Amino acid sequence: MSGRGRKRGVRWAMAAVVAGAVVGMTGCGPTDVGAAAQPSDGQSTGTSGAVGPGGTGPAGQPAGPGGACVFVKPDGAQKFGHTGWGFRITGTDRWEYGAVENPTNALYTPPGGYIGAWHAEGTYARMLSEMSRDADYPGKPTHPYSRYRCTSSSAGDVASARAMIRTVESRGFLVGIDPKTGDLGSRDCLDATYDVLKAYRTRHLTPAYRTEIPNVWVETLVLWTDKTLKPH
Repeated sequence: MSGRGRKRGVRWAMAAVVAGAVVGMTGCGPTDVGAAAQPSDGQSTGTSGAVGPGGTGPAGQPAGPGGACVFVKPDGAQKFGHTGWGFRITGTDRWEYGAVENPTNALYTPPGGYIGAWHAEGTYARMLSEMSRDADYPGKPTHPYSRYRCTSSSAGDVASARAMIRTVESRGFLVGIDPKTGDLGSRDCLDATYDVLKAYRTRHLTPAYRTEIPNVWVETLVLWTDKTLKPH
């Protein structure tokens, strides 16, 4: 880890401790949870700016045959930020997208526990619409996804990304000290976003260091588009 990465990790850890003591900081979780939302049709598979390289295609989506997006809730997690992910099924007009929402607000959930993980598939326009409305979110969010950043790609490892989705959905959630090992670590929304997009072999993907602040990491995405996302 670089010196910059260590400084980020220490800063996030200190912020987490202070926020946890004062206002119950909840990692990537929301601050209000209500009744579970239902997917908008059978295609959803929920489970229990600058111009990027290659320009953009129809409807503003990244030029293919691959592509990736990061969705952001800047005010999520006590304003530390929350992220979700999306990637293009290479050579098609279909995208897979999802997130680890952590609706229980717990700082630690063991592997196999409920962490509000979900993923869905649809067109680029459908992805933007569902992310903007939290259509597949397993609860009622206080802060919707209101920003998204995308990058084009000449390729993408869809099989590895799908395998990573299964991994992040089953490995539990952690922000802070792992009660089993006593080590500082994280398995939160940003880790899920980064690990899925890394598995996809996304270009220009900045490393997300352990316990990185989501809102800080999002600003490091060079050569990605940067757009506002409004409910539609």
